[in-house]
Amino acid sequence: MLSIREKIAYGLGDTASNIVFQTVMLFLSFFYTDVFGISPAVVGTLFLVVRIFDAVTDPLMGAMTDRTNTKYGKFRPYLLWMALPFGLISVLAFTTPDLSPQGKIIYAFVTYGLLMAAYTAINIPYSALGGVLTADPKERVSVQSYRFVFGMLGGLLVTAFTLPLVEWFGHGDKAKGYQLTIAAMSALGVLMFIVCFVGTKERVFPPKSQNSTFKNDLKCLWQNDQWRILSLAALFVLFGIVMRNTVAIYYVKYYLGREDFITQFVTIGMIGNILGCAVAQPLTKYVCKVKAYIVLQAISAVICVLSYFIGSDQLMLATVVFFVWSFLLQMATPLLWAKMADTVDYGQWKTGVRITGMTYSSIVFFIKMGLAIGGAVVGWLLAYYGYQADVQQTAEARQGILLCFTFYPAIGFMIVAWVMRRYRLNNAEINKIQDELSKTTV
Repeated sequence: MLSIREKIAYGLGDTASNIVFQTVMLFLSFFYTDVFGISPAVVGTLFLVVRIFDAVTDPLMGAMTDRTNTKYGKFRPYLLWMALPFGLISVLAFTTPDLSPQGKIIYAFVTYGLLMAAYTAINIPYSALGGVLTADPKERVSVQSYRFVFGMLGGLLVTAFTLPLVEWFGHGDKAKGYQLTIAAMSALGVLMFIVCFVGTKERVFPPKSQNSTFKNDLKCLWQNDQWRILSLAALFVLFGIVMRNTVAIYYVKYYLGREDFITQFVTIGMIGNILGCAVAQPLTKYVCKVKAYIVLQAISAVICVLSYFIGSDQLMLATVVFFVWSFLLQMATPLLWAKMADTVDYGQWKTGVRITGMTYSSIVFFIKMGLAIGGAVVGWLLAYYGYQADVQQTAEARQGILLCFTFYPAIGFMIVAWVMRRYRLNNAEINKIQDELSKTTV
């Protein structure tokens, strides 16, 4: 059984990751359109194009970590090596040099591309580390619960302090404010990654006799049918989450007409996220984690649809519903990540090859594809509905913002619930698989 101290140390790594991840998800689209001055259609294309490169970098990073052997382990060293570069590139992505319109687009493509490459290089090893801290299925849920509680605390820092710090640092200059705010948050993130490195230990290893090639790893990965199901679920759940969270700022500012309430609205949602993640572990003591995940996705979809019927003058009701949605949806997040470790065990049982880094990196790729597609679709839809930055929106644009916040994300969550019906790695099945592996592993 892992100590609480080690679980906290591991969780701080996700606090660091989420300082950037949540900033990208909540603020980067708004930053590009309303601060840097890039059109929403270009922003949507930017989010999607950069993700194409992840199709190459993600599996390569996974394969690299599987073949890394140091005295610190396979995955932990990357937290130390990449912490500072990740922090510096984060600042560059939120820097606004005085360039021509075309120069701004090029700069955004380059810095966002570098940011996602750095995120891959540190987040894939970090994610895979969670699967080798312990082999106990219940402890895996506990580890991921700690991870996402602390991860969402990082998100809470972002939602509660980003806009106030932008005003405080910038003194009316939003460009300067964003740059200095991200610099301060990134410095904190670097320290947290180092604490995560120092405070954790790898305990689950591949068989000593394993000697697999990259090509064979890909073949074994494809043979893992439960991995395929989980990858699709990861893609569509992030599609829904990113659409709703990205549009949240636009929804509060332009539909509810309360720009002054943006920080409170997204912060209350983040508190719901934290509480939901904290409840995940107790939930699995009484309910099958696979069935729970399916039901939570379906309920999240229903809440999104119901949000459509909230009037623009019902600020408090909209806030409460956003909190409830955040709570229920994030209750499912630790369950998803615990299942990733289970698919690694299943893949080893089925193919004889244990590929932790490759499995995590490939699922993270689908997560980032969901992030990219969701962000791209938001940009394209805002342009389609006639959104113009920082002006009074037309009725059509306001309706488009409302649809992007309600009906469109619901589609993603319903697809996830449907896909996960074929996922069968519950606790009993995993315990059976691990018993058989323990008899054959040398």
